[in-house]
Amino acid sequence: MKIIVLLCLSTISFVNSKPSNNLPFHSCETQAYPPKQSDAVPRFTIDLDLPPRERWAELMAKKGHQVAASLPHPYNEEIIGISKVAGLPLPETTLYNIFYEVFSFCTSVIVEDNTGRLYHGRNLDFGLLMGWDTKNHTWRVSELLKPLVVHLEWKKGGKTVYESINYAGYVGVLTAVKKEKFTFSLDERFVLNGGYMGFLEWILFKDYSQKWVSFLTREVMEEAQNYEEAKKMFSHSRLIAPAYFILGGSKPREGTIITRWRDNFHADDLFSKKSGSGTWYLVETNYDQWKSPPFYDDRRTPAVTCLDKSGQKNASLALIYNVLSTKPVFNKLTTYTSLMDVQEGYIGAWLRYCEDPCWPW
Repeated sequence: MKIIVLLCLSTISFVNSKPSNNLPFHSCETQAYPPKQSDAVPRFTIDLDLPPRERWAELMAKKGHQVAASLPHPYNEEIIGISKVAGLPLPETTLYNIFYEVFSFCTSVIVEDNTGRLYHGRNLDFGLLMGWDTKNHTWRVSELLKPLVVHLEWKKGGKTVYESINYAGYVGVLTAVKKEKFTFSLDERFVLNGGYMGFLEWILFKDYSQKWVSFLTREVMEEAQNYEEAKKMFSHSRLIAPAYFILGGSKPREGTIITRWRDNFHADDLFSKKSGSGTWYLVETNYDQWKSPPFYDDRRTPAVTCLDKSGQKNASLALIYNVLSTKPVFNKLTTYTSLMDVQEGYIGAWLRYCEDPCWPW
C-alpha cells in the first residue's frame, strides 16, 4: 500500500530572512509567457503493458536516488537502510515515511475562449514548513523536490493513453490530459473529518470499498472515455480523503470543480455558477467555492482579478500562465506550472523559481 497526501498553496512575503505576510497584492503579470524552455521538465514513458514492478524501472534508475536524498539527514539514510533490509523499493519506502507531512497547496484554472475552446492550467506548491533556508529565502524540500518533476507519457498497446506531470516515485496522478477527451488536476481539500477517518476505517474495519484518491485518478485517466464518464467517476466513488477534482472537457461549457466529501459531492460547473464576475472560467485553490478564502492564504482573489481584467477575448494558455505567474498565486512553494490543451492532447510543465520579493506561500 503506497500512501501520500497532497495539497496546494500560496500567499505572503519575507521580511529580513523570515516568512511574513505584509507584501501587497502584486499587479497582474502579463509578460511571463512563454516560459523558459530551459525550465521544461524531462519526459519519460510508462508502459502499462509491462508488469507493474517493471513499469517504473527506467524512470527510477535515473531519479530514484533523489527521492530519499530530498529528505533531511539522518532520516534519509535510515529510509535507505530500511529499504535495503526489507527488500522494498526505495520510492515506496520513502512515501510510507512522508505521506502524512507532504503538503502541496495548489491553484487550478480552466478558461474558455470565445470559440468554446477550453484550456487548463495549474500551479503545484510543495514543502510548506519543511525547512526554511534563511540564506536563500527558499523552502528546502521544495527546492530538493523540483528535480523530481517529470513529464510522463502513459502507453498501452503502443499507443498513448494519456500524459501527466508527476513527482518521480509517486504512482498517482495529479495533473493530466487525455487527448480530445478531458483534462484534470487535483487540489487538496482541508476539512476537520478528513482523510484520517477514512484511513482508520480502512485499517481497523477493513472498509476496502473506499478509494485512495491518488489511485482513483489513475483509474479515471486509464478507463474514462469522455468528460461525463470522468465526472461520474470523480463524483460518485467513495473516497478515503476529501479532495477537489478540477475537470475540463473537450466541448464548450465542459468544465467543473468537483468538491468532494468522502461520500458525497458538490459541483461548480463552468457557466452554471459565476466565479468572480465572469462565467468563462473556473478558479480553485484549496477552499470551498461558496466560502471566502482565509486572509492568510487568498490566492483566489488575485487570480479572479487578473482573469476579469483580461477578459474572455484573451483566454488562452498564455493568459493562464500569466495568471499563475502573478504573486501570490506564484510563490516560494511553487514547484511547477503546468498547461494543458485538450484538443491537441498537449501538456507542458516548467519548474518555477520565485525571486524576491515573493510570498513564502
